[in-house]
Amino acid sequence: MATWSIRELADEYAVTLRTLRHYEELGLLRPVRRGQVREYHQRDRIRLELILRGKRVGFSLDEIATIVNMYDEPPGEAGQLEFLIEQSRLRREALEQQRRDIDTTLADLDQIAARCREELRAIRTGRER
Repeated sequence: MATWSIRELADEYAVTLRTLRHYEELGLLRPVRRGQVREYHQRDRIRLELILRGKRVGFSLDEIATIVNMYDEPPGEAGQLEFLIEQSRLRREALEQQRRDIDTTLADLDQIAARCREELRAIRTGRER
């Protein structure tokens, strides 16, 4: 069975040692401890990939913990997948709202800039007279 050290896992996934220790403290990763040495197994790698993917799409660590821990607890994998589908839907709705908000803000900024250009033209035209 293949194992990885904390340094190998951190380097491979471009995270800090502190990040991996933090995930361990939260119970998201469960390396085997051999004295001071942490030994990570394939299960930890899969969980780390899920954690990083969850963070990338905007889930909180609490949400990620709920999702990854559901696999081992009732309602199991089916419950995990149903929960993930619902959480993905909610996250998507939030992102779509943010997109609408950004589009509105960009339009407002365009209007402000256009008014400022008009005012500046009027000022410059008035000075040239």
